[in-house]
Amino acid sequence: MLSPLATILIALGTAIAALFLGWTAHRRIGEGKVLGAEQLAEKIVREAEREAENQKKSALLEAKDEWFREKAKLDRETQTLKSEILGVERKLQEQEGNLNRRAEVLDKKDRDQKRLERELETKTVQVDERDKELQRVLLEQNARLQRISGMTADEAKQQLITNLENEARSEAAKRLQEIREDLNRNAEREAREIITLAIQRCAADHSAESTVSVVHLPSDEMKGRIIGREGRNIRAFETVTGIDVIIDDTPEAVILSGFDPVRREVAKRALERLVTDGRIHPGRIEEVVAKVQKELDEQIIELGEAAVLEVGLHGIHPEIVKLLGRLQYRTSYGQNILQHSKEVAWICGMIAAQLGFDVQIAKRSGLLHDLGKAVTHEVEGAHAQISMDLAQKYGEPADVVKAVGYHHHDPTAENLYAALVMAADAVSGARPGARRESIENYVKRLEALEKIADSFPGVEKSFAIQAGREIRIMVEPKHVDDSRALQLASDVARKVEKELQYPGQIKVVVIRETRAMEYAR
Repeated sequence: MLSPLATILIALGTAIAALFLGWTAHRRIGEGKVLGAEQLAEKIVREAEREAENQKKSALLEAKDEWFREKAKLDRETQTLKSEILGVERKLQEQEGNLNRRAEVLDKKDRDQKRLERELETKTVQVDERDKELQRVLLEQNARLQRISGMTADEAKQQLITNLENEARSEAAKRLQEIREDLNRNAEREAREIITLAIQRCAADHSAESTVSVVHLPSDEMKGRIIGREGRNIRAFETVTGIDVIIDDTPEAVILSGFDPVRREVAKRALERLVTDGRIHPGRIEEVVAKVQKELDEQIIELGEAAVLEVGLHGIHPEIVKLLGRLQYRTSYGQNILQHSKEVAWICGMIAAQLGFDVQIAKRSGLLHDLGKAVTHEVEGAHAQISMDLAQKYGEPADVVKAVGYHHHDPTAENLYAALVMAADAVSGARPGARRESIENYVKRLEALEKIADSFPGVEKSFAIQAGREIRIMVEPKHVDDSRALQLASDVARKVEKELQYPGQIKVVVIRETRAMEYAR
């Protein structure tokens, strides 16, 4: 049996031996790893060298390809530039050739110009010599003419100028007459067609209704009741209505007199109601008049609206509609103004349609042209100016305002619709039976027309015919020649326009007659 020391020594020796063996084995293993790592590194280096060589070759190849591409691009650009340069060179050569040819042409023209100048100088000298010769011959001829005619040169010139002036005036008058006749034929034909068509299409009443301010009574006893005790009823009636009541010997009738047609209509209706009712006293009179006034105001608006509707318009101010309704109770030469205004609007619309104008503007102008007559007793001024002010006040278009204001031959009129209103107004007023004129005024107008014609020198006799629509003037042939006859007709027409007022137009006819007489003995 071993001792503990031996056991320890054996164990220690065994441990040392094991330790040595482990160190030896570890060393060998480390040497093997180092050797493998070196080999692996050499392998990696060789592969990296090969890869670098390959990348170098690829880069060289890519660089060569890029160089070739750039070279090809540069070659193409160079070729294009060469082509452009060749084109420019050809153009320059062509331009140079053109310039050379132009230079040759200019040289030729210059030579020709110099030759012409030399010829012109020669001819100028010849003309001057001929002019001097002609002046000498003319002087000799003038001297001979003066000796033969016994007239100086100035007198002969004056005589020649006078003859030429008379001849020119005669020719101008003839030419003017031809132009006027041609224009009148064409214009009259066109105007006649347009206006005739408008008249034919407008079937308005020819006769006009007039407001009669006469109230018929059931008996003469009613007159006393209208007068009332001590005249209190008639005074109350006149005070409320503003209308004079005339009670005379006319059987079963009372006459109402007043300037305002609307008030006269109110008075007429109120008196008729009072007579029918039989109760006539101041309180009842005020009540009936107020009621009739309200009803008439409503009826006036209805009449205005109906007129606007009949004409086919819209958008008219309510105040204008009311004024249109009041025209129902106004007359001019016996013609109802509201009916006349509607008729003018229709005719204006028809003529405007024929001429290609705005039909609505034409109708508005025609309907409103006499609007001022509804307030002429309240506002001072001509009815055309009042109508224009009212149209402008209530927002009518500018063309309508001008046409309404200038529809009576105002020289400042620059509106074509004013001409339409003038024509339509004349057509409506000249219809048979449209207007009535007293025989006294009619005769005065004819006498004034003949007096104007007789005031001109050379007039032998004048006759107003066709109801004053034409004036025929007989002239003395010794004092008035053909050209003077034309001028005389124009002068008479202008003077008639300035001094007379008349509806429509007046035709002036100058007649020059030459009679040759001889006796056989």
